[in-house]
Amino acid sequence: MITVQKAAINTALVAALVGGGAYLAMGYPVIASSTGSQSSTDSAKGGHQANGITEQLLTGTTATRVKNAVLAANPGATVHRVETDAEGAVYEAHITKADGSRATVKLDASFNIAATETGLGRR
Repeated sequence: MITVQKAAINTALVAALVGGGAYLAMGYPVIASSTGSQSSTDSAKGGHQANGITEQLLTGTTATRVKNAVLAANPGATVHRVETDAEGAVYEAHITKADGSRATVKLDASFNIAATETGLGRR
């Protein structure tokens, strides 16, 4: 009887851990590496709208070029998400700088940094 109870408790604990991990993955984005990769949790965000424009997440070569430009200008930063910008620039990257502060980096069509908004940046 004790063995059956232990097995039931172990099964319940495993289920709680798996379920809790899934909950945390949905509620707390995984911080991407400093190489600028986006986690799948971060990729689920986006769709911010402003001025009648919906921002779109960037992929492929465009995403890589934005990340590279942002990381060159912000050594040691973590890139959480790169997307089109609905508020004046062509692209934007949401980052955490090496000092831990958050920022949104705006880029033009040639992947040049146009502006950096500090203290902002929904992850």
